[in-house]
Amino acid sequence: MTASSVFSRGGSKVIVKEPPVKAKPEIEPDVSTSIDPASLQDSYVYVHCHFDNPGANTLIRIWKSTFLLDHTSDAKSELVHLENISLAPQWTLIPDGITFSFLLIFSALPSSCRQFDLRVEIPQPGGFWVKNIQRNDTDVYHITIE
Repeated sequence: MTASSVFSRGGSKVIVKEPPVKAKPEIEPDVSTSIDPASLQDSYVYVHCHFDNPGANTLIRIWKSTFLLDHTSDAKSELVHLENISLAPQWTLIPDGITFSFLLIFSALPSSCRQFDLRVEIPQPGGFWVKNIQRNDTDVYHITIE
């Protein structure tokens, strides 16, 4: 059953049909308490990047072809979100002599991963590669880009 609203516009009636509202499903308490919390994993890897601007008004950007590369499985975690930096072809201007920080969020790494690289794969000079990042339990990392 759909809900409908009636509005008057210039003397004529306009009927707007709305989709039904879905109620939040109820979860039995037995089900929610039977889930092992250790089996629940965050499906993202958070990489906080810090860039010390050595020069005058440097331009930086991130490409969609930025990945986390697992050393043991050859898996690639894809970039799913970024904050405080432009996605190519746009640029972000970094003022003189400041440390600029931005966040990259990637899809999950395999659970077997113990070490990975952050690599920007681009068809021109200027990409960066941060090697041998040690995996931690939180999947939150702070790296310096040189």
